[in-house]
Amino acid sequence: MVRVDLRSDTVTHPSPEMRRAMYEAELGDDVYGDDPTVNQLQERAAELLGKEAGLFVSSGTQGNLVSMLAHAQRGDEVLVGDQCHIMNSEAGGSMVLGSIVLYPIRTDEFGFLEPDLIKDAVKPRDYHKPPTKLLAIENTHNASSGRAINAEQMKAMADAGHEKGLSVHLDGARIFNAAVALDVPVADLTEHVDSVTFCLSKGLSCPIGSIVVGSEGFIQEADRWRKMLGSGMRQVGIIAAAGLVALDSMIERMQEDHDSARHIASRMAEMNGISVDPEHIQTNIIRFKVPPHTGNQIASRLKEEGVYINGGDSDLRIVTHYGVTNDDYEFAISALDRVMREIA
Repeated sequence: MVRVDLRSDTVTHPSPEMRRAMYEAELGDDVYGDDPTVNQLQERAAELLGKEAGLFVSSGTQGNLVSMLAHAQRGDEVLVGDQCHIMNSEAGGSMVLGSIVLYPIRTDEFGFLEPDLIKDAVKPRDYHKPPTKLLAIENTHNASSGRAINAEQMKAMADAGHEKGLSVHLDGARIFNAAVALDVPVADLTEHVDSVTFCLSKGLSCPIGSIVVGSEGFIQEADRWRKMLGSGMRQVGIIAAAGLVALDSMIERMQEDHDSARHIASRMAEMNGISVDPEHIQTNIIRFKVPPHTGNQIASRLKEEGVYINGGDSDLRIVTHYGVTNDDYEFAISALDRVMREIA
């Protein structure tokens, strides 16, 4: 039976070139800092994003966590968007493990935080309130159908935080998708923030891992937190090798994923019971609405047809990615059309 998995770009498998690189990787002990493949990946990532240094971590969630722990102390406050991944999908790690207070700011429909809202959210010096130390922003914005936030908007948000004395962290899990969609160097989108996390295991199609970049001092502190969280890994170059291949060969091909997502969304817009605006699809994420209380049923029926998507009450998500062919996408579109005719 055909299986088309569109739940996330995290389901990607490494390319043949990645597998060869992993097999042939030169290795050392990364806890001692002498794995040459990891060091090369960290340096390459920092260079691409315009920062001084990089750190390999096990996941995007861990990357965001060590970044917040490095920027903020126990009892400090971090400003976040109310629809952001850090707030809603990372198990409250910074609150539980770092005793950090997350303060949500209203996010517009495109994932942007208005600068005035950022500045207004910063607490005055008052021992009744937690001191605000960090602003965390997200690009692309997952909950906003993967919208790409442009360089001017990134600067506006970062400037608002810096004006109030905050450090600024970017959850850039899919920042390369944003750069491809906007046709700009990725460093243009990260220039004004102090630290960035990006995922290797999403659109870049590596099996494991994320990278944190920032200043030398920040990375040293993030490395200390990584060790404390039990993620000091040894011959991790066997994984990092795939990241080097990805940064050389997988970024530009993301445009194929974006084109596929827009094509699928345009076909979905013609289907009974689906609400989606193809004009809002910039990258590889399609979020769409179906009639109330039908979402999980639709996802379940699609699974029976061999198509896997993320379910929900009435909000569903499809993510395009490496390893899915045009024929696979057409199969998924046809299956979705049949299921919607049955249910909606």
